Amino acid sequence: MPQPSASLDSFDLAILAILQRDSTTPQRLIGEAVNLSAPAVQRRIKRMEQTGVIAGNVAIVEPAAVGQPITIFVEVELESERTELIDTAKRQFSAEPQVQQCYYVTGESDFILIITVADMGAYEALTRRLFFGSNNVRKFRTFVAMDRVKVGLTVPLPG
Repeated sequence: MPQPSASLDSFDLAILAILQRDSTTPQRLIGEAVNLSAPAVQRRIKRMEQTGVIAGNVAIVEPAAVGQPITIFVEVELESERTELIDTAKRQFSAEPQVQQCYYVTGESDFILIITVADMGAYEALTRRLFFGSNNVRKFRTFVAMDRVKVGLTVPLPG
């Protein structure tokens, strides 16, 4: 797990702000924007990648454009909260391509999943594999998104 932002200075935060808007921004342009040379920007980005501050560089794909128009939120409650069973659930949920995000949470539910699927038939098949096929899932609740109002991965930065 990366360390808190104490090791990040104002240059790092400015670089991160640019990369969160567009990770394909050339390092020369980032350097001009933050008042550093391109090699200095490159070193800082590499350090932030190595320390886990930058977890990855991806293209954000519109699900509907690739035939996955339905977003579903699922609360999952396990039968048992034994460590090995929680770890098994984490691995199973993480292994499913339709599970976009998975959170182990406090409260009545044990997990919150964000899932994208092509249609409800695909979701039913997923529920059979993940929930009905598991002896450790006590119950699950499904919420189907009617509209994508805001979706983002940018993290608010200090300063």
